[in-house]
Amino acid sequence: MQLPSDFTEPAAWRAADLQLDEAAWLKTLTPAEVHELEEAAQRFFSKHQDLKQLTKACFDLPTLQPYLEGLRKQLLHGNGVTVMRGLNVEEYSLDEAACIFYGIGAHLGQSRPQNAQGDVLGHVKDLGLSSTDANARIYQTAERQSFHTDSADVVGLLCWRSAKQGGDSLLVSALTLYNEFKRQRPDLLPLLFEPIATDRRGEVPKGQLPYVLIPVFSWFEQKLTVFYQRQYIESAQRFGGAPRLTNKHIEALDLFDALANDSELHFRMRLEPGDMQFVYNHSQLHDRTAFDDWPDEPRRRHMLRLWLSIEGDRALPECFRARYGSIEVGNRGGIVLE
Repeated sequence: MQLPSDFTEPAAWRAADLQLDEAAWLKTLTPAEVHELEEAAQRFFSKHQDLKQLTKACFDLPTLQPYLEGLRKQLLHGNGVTVMRGLNVEEYSLDEAACIFYGIGAHLGQSRPQNAQGDVLGHVKDLGLSSTDANARIYQTAERQSFHTDSADVVGLLCWRSAKQGGDSLLVSALTLYNEFKRQRPDLLPLLFEPIATDRRGEVPKGQLPYVLIPVFSWFEQKLTVFYQRQYIESAQRFGGAPRLTNKHIEALDLFDALANDSELHFRMRLEPGDMQFVYNHSQLHDRTAFDDWPDEPRRRHMLRLWLSIEGDRALPECFRARYGSIEVGNRGGIVLE
C-alpha cells in the first residue's frame, strides 16, 4: 500500500511539547466559571431527576460557552487533549459532580452508552476483577490498562477520588506513533492497516460476531484514525473464526506498544479530584498505570466517564459500523445493544 506522508499537525505531538507548554492542554476554571457550573446544576435538579434528561439547552453556560466551542475544535483539529481544573468536588455530592460533568459533555457532543446496560455515565473503579476474565472490562480492575482507544469520538474523565498511589493517566499521539513506526520498520507498518480481530468481551449485539475486525490504523478521506486495545486483540484469538495473528503481526504489535511506552513520546499526568480530562479518541491513545487503593470505600479511586459523539467530526470507514453501531457523524459510538 502507499503509506501516508509523515504527520506534522498539532495532534502529532511528543511528550516534551506538552511538558513545556502547559497552556496547550490545561484550563484552570475561574471562580466565576465554577459558580456558573454550580448554578446550572442547581437549576437542573430543581426541575429534573434523571441526567438523561439533561441537554445543552437546559444547561446554559453563557460565560463558558465560548471556551467550550473552542475546546471542541481543539479536540477535533488541535492537539486532541485537554484538562479542565478547579471544580470544588470536595463540596459536592456525587450527583452534583456528575451533573456538572454531564452538562459540560452536553455542550461538546452527544453522550453514548458505555456498556451492555446502556449507561451513558460510566463509573471507573476497581471492582476486584481481573483482566484474565474474558468478560471483564479492564477499567473494572486496578491493573495497568496499556495504551488503547475507546469506542467513541471523545472520552472524558472526571476525577471524583484519586488512588492512594498510582493510577496516573498516560497519553500518546497515534500520529507520532505512525511517524516513528514508519521511520523504524516501514516493512511492518502495512500490517497495521489490515483488519485485526478485537474481542467484544461478551458485549455482543444480536447477530454480530463476538469480535470486531478493524485495523489498528485506518487511512480514510485523508485522515489517520487509530483503534487499539492489545489485551482485547489477544483475547479475540480464543474465537475459532477470528483471523490468526502471525509472528509478523505480533512483531508489529510489540513495536507499536514499545513506541507507545517510550517516555519521549507519551505524556504522563496525575488527575486530582475535580480534574476533567477530554481526549480525542481517533488521534490519541490513553492508558492508566496500576494503582494501590485506600482501604476504606469512601476514599477509593473513582472516576466518572463520558463517551461523546461530536458534530463536525471526521468520517469513519465502514468497518467501524460493527463497533460504533452507526458511522453517522454526531450520532455514533458506544456499546449499542438491544
